Amino acid sequence: MNLPSFLWLWKIAAWSMGLSLLAYLLLALTGVWMWQRRNLQNLPSFLPFAGGLGGVRSFHYTMGISMVSLVLLLLAIGIVGTLGHFGSLGHSSHLTAGLIVVVLVLVSALSATQIRARRRWARPLHISVNIILFVGFAWVSLTGWSVVQKYLP
Repeated sequence: MNLPSFLWLWKIAAWSMGLSLLAYLLLALTGVWMWQRRNLQNLPSFLPFAGGLGGVRSFHYTMGISMVSLVLLLLAIGIVGTLGHFGSLGHSSHLTAGLIVVVLVLVSALSATQIRARRRWARPLHISVNIILFVGFAWVSLTGWSVVQKYLP
């Protein structure tokens, strides 16, 4: 295809990936904090914005929505950029890694919406998926680095 440079697209992808990893880190910190607050009632608040559990829960949800949005943006950028540059998908294991991360993020988000006292399966599923997501993010980051090398002059 005779298309213009996709460098601007890759810059958006790089920022999106960095922000996704930051969101994941903040989600992990607030998730551990909520677990500790729920299980250890006398734990002092170490987060400056956290007056109570409600504020942290709202921040956790906001970061979760942000991470889902960023991961879906990354999926769209990857598909558009790869199709535009190569004309087809599947040139590396980055596609597989990316799709697995997208599925894990969506399962995590959907399981988060189901966490309630009567649905005891939702919280362990949410936590387990997020632990696996750490490996997924590492894999997609490593394979993404090799993909980036293909686009650099």
